[in-house]
Amino acid sequence: MNFTLNHLPERTRKNRSYGLTMVMDKALSIRQAQDLIESSGEFVDIVKLGFGTSAFAPNVKEKVKLYQDNNIRVYVGGTLFEAFYVRGQVDDYRRYIDSLGLNTIEVSDGSIALPHDEKCNLIARFAKDYTVLSEVGSKEEGILISPAKWIKMMQNELKAGSWKVIAEARESGTVGIYRPNGQAHVVLINKILQKIKAEDILWEAPKKAQQVYFIKQLGPNVNLGNIAENEVIPLECLRIGLRGDTFFDYLPENIVDEMKG
Repeated sequence: MNFTLNHLPERTRKNRSYGLTMVMDKALSIRQAQDLIESSGEFVDIVKLGFGTSAFAPNVKEKVKLYQDNNIRVYVGGTLFEAFYVRGQVDDYRRYIDSLGLNTIEVSDGSIALPHDEKCNLIARFAKDYTVLSEVGSKEEGILISPAKWIKMMQNELKAGSWKVIAEARESGTVGIYRPNGQAHVVLINKILQKIKAEDILWEAPKKAQQVYFIKQLGPNVNLGNIAENEVIPLECLRIGLRGDTFFDYLPENIVDEMKG
């Protein structure tokens, strides 16, 4: 920041292990990726090349290197892993990841039926050579998973070697940990947090209201993902109280009472 304000929360800094921001890259051009780095690179920890876009976007290797050279982890969306898996081409997936120069992998089963023991075995195998993120939750509306099952899956996947477990929401923010109207499944989230450390979870939160919810619940250093490339700085403003939704969250009570009353 180019000025000083009192009563702002402390943010973790890169290279951080929590307080992460994951940005969704849906086939940005090299120029757009450069613009993202120039405008927001300090606050971007991870970039996900969304779903299968890396198969079509030009100059993917060059873009991956650009991100990595600027201290940003990169991985391809879990949907692409699932596409390889259902075709019996896991070894081809590994070769594809290596061809892009990636050192981070997502293992997910949001669109397919993948036995959980097998998913954990895949996580353990990949974790020997890559940083693994694994995703829990279905991409299908109406698929309900009990809190106990969410917790057990997250525990098992972390034990198998996942660096972070991703709580599914899709880019729409209307499934998984959210209701079809985008509101958080509060009971589910609270039960998960009773058993899983917040810093081990990357919450997909594409909508501002969802970002506000998690910041108010877990503070400025909550891990948030599926952030649009033009929403990184606005998210930082939310995190530290420089936006209306969180403006009063870090101010002393006497100032809040005076302003509100």
